Amino acid sequence: MYFKNCGPDNTNEALKIAFSEAEKRGIKDIIIASTWGDTALKALPYMREGINLVIVTHNTGFKVPGVQEFRDEVRRKVEQAGGKVLTGTMPTRNIGRAIKDRLGFSQEDIACAAWRMFGEGTKVCVEIAAMASDAGLVKPGCVIAVAGTGKGADTVLLIDAMPSNNIFSIKIKEVLAKPSEW
Repeated sequence: MYFKNCGPDNTNEALKIAFSEAEKRGIKDIIIASTWGDTALKALPYMREGINLVIVTHNTGFKVPGVQEFRDEVRRKVEQAGGKVLTGTMPTRNIGRAIKDRLGFSQEDIACAAWRMFGEGTKVCVEIAAMASDAGLVKPGCVIAVAGTGKGADTVLLIDAMPSNNIFSIKIKEVLAKPSEW
């Protein structure tokens, strides 16, 4: 499915697609990006027995040192519903970001630019699949990843997840939803 535009207006439909396709295909792992917790909260009504829901947040200090954007009350609600919340550093935002901030460019920029050719959500889906695999919250293999452009969700991908040290072994198996314009 292609959304006409990117952004948060597509969140509910993207989540419906993710959970519906997981059920149809027998996929147990759904990984969703959520910065502040809004997308995570919208995912909870779709949660059901047998789904390993992993919500991936920005790292603490992403914008302001020492500040975590994901709200504590949302973290509690996700965990009470049986989901997991992963707060970690994106594989494309580690020492390379420090180099970019200092020198204006890093090797991570090349990979990110290639993934962004398919949309911002595609880049984020690859990152969160690697992060969840790094943390041991999903096993390498087929997962559904959900992310978006700016705020909300507009991209749903069927991905073979791998840890970040094998990030180029991650395979985007199928685009289930994405914006046609971004």
